[in-house]
Amino acid sequence: MAGRDGLSIGALAQRTGLAVSAIRYYEEQGLIRPWRNPGGQRRFERSDLRRLSFVIIARQFGFTLPEIRRELDHLPGGRTPTKADWKRISTRFRARLNARIETLERLRDNLDGCIGCGCLSLPTCALYNPADKVAEKGPGPRYLMGDRPG
Repeated sequence: MAGRDGLSIGALAQRTGLAVSAIRYYEEQGLIRPWRNPGGQRRFERSDLRRLSFVIIARQFGFTLPEIRRELDHLPGGRTPTKADWKRISTRFRARLNARIETLERLRDNLDGCIGCGCLSLPTCALYNPADKVAEKGPGPRYLMGDRPG
C-alpha cells in the first residue's frame, strides 16, 4: 500500500458523523475493508466515505446490515463507486422500498380495524376472517404481508 496515505479512522468518523466504534463495527461486519500503514494504523480509502454514507442512509430506510453488505459486495474495491454503480443498487432497493411503502399504506388504511393477523381478538375480525381461515396461510399478519381478504 505504499504511495497512498488513506484516511485515518478519526478522519473517517469526522467526515461521516459516525462514532469510531461504529466504524469498527461496520469493519467487523465486512462493510468496509481498511488496510494498515507501515506504522500499523488503520487507513481507509476515500471511497469508504461513500460506502459508510450509503450504510447510514440504507439503515435509515430500514435495511438490515446483511442486505446492505450484499449490495456493497457488488461494488468495486479500491475505487470510488460510480454513478452507474449507485444506480444499480438504487434500482434493487427501490423495489424493496416500494413493497414496504405498500405495506405501510395498508397498515395506515386499516389501522383502526382488523390488521389481518388471524387472532380473532377483535369482534370485527370475524367479518374479515371467518372461521380463522387466514391461519391456513401461515403465521403472522398475512393481510399486511400481501395476502388479501377473500
